[in-house]
Amino acid sequence: MTSQSPDSAPPGATYDPAAEVVSLTSELIRIDTSNYGDDSGPGERKAAEYVAGLLDEVGIECQVLEDHPGRTQLVARWGGDGSRDDALLVHGHLDVVPAEASDWQVDPFSGEVRDGYVWGRGAVDMKDFDAMLLSVVRARAAAGATPSRPMVLCFTADEEAGGSKGALPLFRDHADLFEGCTEAVGEVGGFSVTVRGRRLYLLESAEKGMAWMRLTARGRAGHGSMLNDDNAVTALAEAVGRIGRHEWPVRLTPTMEVLLATVAELAGTEATPDNAEALVAEFGGAARMLGAVLRNTINPTMLGAGYKVNVIPSEATAHIDGRFLPGHEEEFYATLAELCGDRVDYDFVTSEPAWEMPYAGRVVDAATRSVLAEDPDALVAPYLMSGGTDAKYFSRLGIRTYGFTPLRLPEDLDFTALFHGVDERVPTDALEFGARVFDRFLGEV
Repeated sequence: MTSQSPDSAPPGATYDPAAEVVSLTSELIRIDTSNYGDDSGPGERKAAEYVAGLLDEVGIECQVLEDHPGRTQLVARWGGDGSRDDALLVHGHLDVVPAEASDWQVDPFSGEVRDGYVWGRGAVDMKDFDAMLLSVVRARAAAGATPSRPMVLCFTADEEAGGSKGALPLFRDHADLFEGCTEAVGEVGGFSVTVRGRRLYLLESAEKGMAWMRLTARGRAGHGSMLNDDNAVTALAEAVGRIGRHEWPVRLTPTMEVLLATVAELAGTEATPDNAEALVAEFGGAARMLGAVLRNTINPTMLGAGYKVNVIPSEATAHIDGRFLPGHEEEFYATLAELCGDRVDYDFVTSEPAWEMPYAGRVVDAATRSVLAEDPDALVAPYLMSGGTDAKYFSRLGIRTYGFTPLRLPEDLDFTALFHGVDERVPTDALEFGARVFDRFLGEV
């Protein structure tokens, strides 16, 4: 199939934006970029060099950065006909979470194509979008179909560990590379879910804030056989129990109000806080993620105390993963302080603000039109992401950010379970669909 940009291709120029997307996804998966949260993994250098070579082949020069050894990133400027100075940032990360090969049906770093899917770690998070972007850009560049809007292409390191060796130094030390960028697209959005027989494409327009914290209780050390009314382990356990069992109230942000109103219309009702959970259940497997964005959440994840069974320790610690809704940070921390009580203190391991963008403007309009051009009977709506992406850094540069990785998915595929999951895979026809949609998007945005 060939495509021609409506506003930028020379007369008669044709190209296939999806020509390489499947093979590039496989090739990127074969480059192991496992991120263990420290520097013990292979890093992103090999993948970054591969991407730089692909762009160089079509005349796009990259700036390669390495603020930490082996944690390699690249940024390139491309496109623009001089009529506009509002650049679009398109970003994807090169690292992946680790995979235990013995748990998988295939080698997680094989990039094997089987049963209409590309299998491997990163197939959905997010080497699929890296490949989609590269396939579209390479096809357009080779055909001379340069978009009228200038683009900044960015491939980051360390996203899977919070970006401290990736997007953070880019935001902090290299902000000049994003000069002129007014809007951005990256992960995780644009994928379809099926609700009451209709495909609904979810465009990410908000993310919860992140509060990874360490709780500490202190008490009186002593012999395990004696009475002790100042036991740090007891105090910590009681606080962790309160935190883990707390039922947070439903809070609908503007983004979720739009999404639930869309679903409510299909269900023949109206969206309210009272029926929000029932409406989210309409999403099937995706409710696992969307149910977490109706309220603030805190999950206890780690415990630590003591060194010998008959010694009462003077200190006990726990780690918690807290996520708060945009506009509800104050409520989150006030409630956490009550749940911790007087005996338990907390400090931050990582803290990132929530963000929420208006569901309007050029990116939203272009994304909607591009999806509907390929899937006319579908619906498009915004959603709030329960996790975090590199967008949290780029939004702090004043860039309006969205998640748009278009994929038309089978109704019976539990897609959200594949993120960081065993047997991660993406349909080949979804990749080809995504490349066509993203090509249209670059021509319209």
